[in-house]
Amino acid sequence: MIDFGGWDMPVQYTAGTIEEHMTVRTRVGLFDVSHMGEIEIRGPQALNLVQHVTTNDASKLADGQAQYSGLTYPEGTFVDDILVHRFADDHYFLCVNASNADKDFAWIASHAGEFDCEASNVSANYSQIAVQGPQALATLQPLTDVSLADIKYYWFTRGHVDGVPALIARTGYTGEDGFEIYFDPHESERIWDKLLAQGQSFNILPCGLAARNTLRLEAKMALYGHEIDDTTTVLEADLAWICKLNKGDFIGRDKLVAQKAAGLTRKLVGFEVLDKGIARDHYPVFIGDEQVGYVTSGSPAPFLKKNIGMAYLPLAHTAVGSQFDIDVRGRRLKAQVVPTPFYKRSK
Repeated sequence: MIDFGGWDMPVQYTAGTIEEHMTVRTRVGLFDVSHMGEIEIRGPQALNLVQHVTTNDASKLADGQAQYSGLTYPEGTFVDDILVHRFADDHYFLCVNASNADKDFAWIASHAGEFDCEASNVSANYSQIAVQGPQALATLQPLTDVSLADIKYYWFTRGHVDGVPALIARTGYTGEDGFEIYFDPHESERIWDKLLAQGQSFNILPCGLAARNTLRLEAKMALYGHEIDDTTTVLEADLAWICKLNKGDFIGRDKLVAQKAAGLTRKLVGFEVLDKGIARDHYPVFIGDEQVGYVTSGSPAPFLKKNIGMAYLPLAHTAVGSQFDIDVRGRRLKAQVVPTPFYKRSK
């Protein structure tokens, strides 16, 4: 158990990280992610506020649809990366990172006064459990009155899980199919136990932070404090697809437009270690004798059976096939830029 964003969280359960990781890739795993924060925005101009503080275009969302987005500072750098869920034109529900929940809420609330709407930090009202893997639907379906097959990827609905009112979203942070369930914290242990019991026929496992990290790394999903923070812009983080510069004004847009026009000087890439060795987080990255950055996230990839990672490199060295060195405890290892995501599930 470790402190994670102020929460006491399991790094792994009895099975261990590799087995938990492989279980999610091949069967189904269960994650207690109740540490995540939730913010609601309600009112006639709720959409206007969401559009103002985020980079993606929330006006494109239909009721019951979600999108990945960036919450940005005027410099175009990250306050946080978030999920935006649209209940209605006047009601949005944001899922934010645990360590940033209070900061995110303060940032959004500081801008809410410009609009006819209200932002509320409702994190204490929700537990969140993620059911992830090829057998996630089969595990959850017997416990809910919702037809899970009808929920498309990055859509959600209201329903019940074992009789408990819940928001059921087809989202996740593993690169697999699955669902994230939001519900009353008082029901947490009962829902957790029911899901574990229901998944026994698929050899379900509870999974900790370590497997969550290796799974999201294989899927090249950013982690705040590693790939993204208040020093990295949305474009540098290779997340231009969530940065809709043509949607109208938003916080940070001017800097991002200028950065795009001037051209990036660095960009986030995925790499594979060519030599024997593991490139861990924060290890220095070199091109020739010059240190140009560091590994933002690095680990063995249990499913791919390779040593992989991510790092920011000067733009001229970001093409697939480009090679560079990583200092692993005084020993230089060769690494190569590779296509990402490293892992993509078959549909």
